[in-house]
Amino acid sequence: MRARKAALLLCAALLLSGCAQRSAPQAAEPAAQKAAEQERVSPAGGMALRYAEQFTVDYYAGGASLVTIAGEERWLLLPEGCDAPAELAADAVVLHTPLKRLYLASSGAMDPFRKLDALDAVRFTSTSAGDWSLPEVAAAMEAGELLYAGKYRAPDYELLLAEGCTLAVENTMIFHSPATREQLEALGIPVLVERSSYEPHPLGRLEWIKLYGLLVGRAAEAEAFFDAQEEALRGVLGAEDSGRTAAFFYLSPNGYVNVRRADDYIPKMIALAGGRYVPAADTEAENALSTEKMQLEAFYAGARDADALIYNGNIYPMESLEQLLAANALFAEFKAVREGNVWTTEQNLFQETSAIGGMIADFRAVLVGTEAEELTYLRRLR
Repeated sequence: MRARKAALLLCAALLLSGCAQRSAPQAAEPAAQKAAEQERVSPAGGMALRYAEQFTVDYYAGGASLVTIAGEERWLLLPEGCDAPAELAADAVVLHTPLKRLYLASSGAMDPFRKLDALDAVRFTSTSAGDWSLPEVAAAMEAGELLYAGKYRAPDYELLLAEGCTLAVENTMIFHSPATREQLEALGIPVLVERSSYEPHPLGRLEWIKLYGLLVGRAAEAEAFFDAQEEALRGVLGAEDSGRTAAFFYLSPNGYVNVRRADDYIPKMIALAGGRYVPAADTEAENALSTEKMQLEAFYAGARDADALIYNGNIYPMESLEQLLAANALFAEFKAVREGNVWTTEQNLFQETSAIGGMIADFRAVLVGTEAEELTYLRRLR
C-alpha cells in the first residue's frame, strides 16, 4: 500500500514538473510578443532633413515609414506584404510601396519623379500635353504612357478608377475645391497634399524629392540627388555677399510689371546667391499671391539702379534687348540695360522644380559678373 502511494506521489510530481516546464514558455510568450510589438511601433530613427520643415519621416522595424505632413496628416508607408501595426495605422492613411499609377495634379511634383527616373510610377497628370515643357513628360504623353486626367478641380474620376489610380498628389490649390478631394477619397483614392511651396528655405522645396523617392522605392537615389545639388552649391552658399542687386520681373500685355514679393522663394534664391532683390514688393498684401503688379514708373523707381535685370520668360517670353526696349523706351534708362547685364530665364522654372540649385548658381554668376556667356538656366538678352 505504501509502495503504491509512493508511486502515485512520484507520478503526480513528475506531471506537475512537466506542466511547469511546458507552461514556462507560455508564460513568457506574451512578454515576448509585447516586446516585439513595441519594437514595431517605436521609431528606429528618422529621415535626415536639412532644410524641409513641412514634413517628417519616422522609420520603424520591418521597413515601415510614418510620414507626417504639416504636423497633421499622417501616412503609413509599408513594404508589400507587411501588415500595419494597429497603433500606427489608427489615424494614418496606409499605403504599400513602391507606389504605381499616381495622379500628379500638382505639376510641380512631376520633375522630381523625372529626376529619379521614376516617371513609370506616374500614370496621370492634370496638365495637358501641349502645356508641358519637360521633354520626357511630353514624350510619355505622346506615347500614351502618361494620361491626361483632368484639372485638379475636375478630375476624370471614371478614368482614375478604371486605370487603378493609387494616390493623387495635389498642391494646396485643392483646399479651394474640398468637394473634389472628398469625392476622390470616397472613391478610395487617397489625396496627399504636398506643401513644398510653404518651405521657408528654397532648398527645402528641393528636399521634397526625398519624400517622393520614398513613395516609389527610390529613397537612396533621392538622397544622392539632393546631396549632389547641395554639394554643387557649397561654394555659392558659403560665398561672401556680392553687394549687388537684381530685379526679377516680366511684362504683362496690359503694360504692368509683374514682380515677386520679397518673401517669395525667388528673392530668397537671389539672397542665397549673395545678392539683394529689388524692388521689394509689398509683403503685407491681404492675399496669398507670390507676385505683385506695378506700374512701370514704380518699377523704374525701385530697380533703375539694379546691377542685373532678370526677365521671367516663362509666361511672356522676351527674345532680345530690342524687344524689351520696344515694349517701353524707359528701360533704356536702367543701369543694367546700359551695362548689358539683362538676362532671361530659358526653362519653365515652375515645372522644372529641381532646377533650384542650378538657378541659385546662375544668379550668383550674373551677380558677380562671370565671363561665362552660356549659363544653364539664364540667357543674356542682346
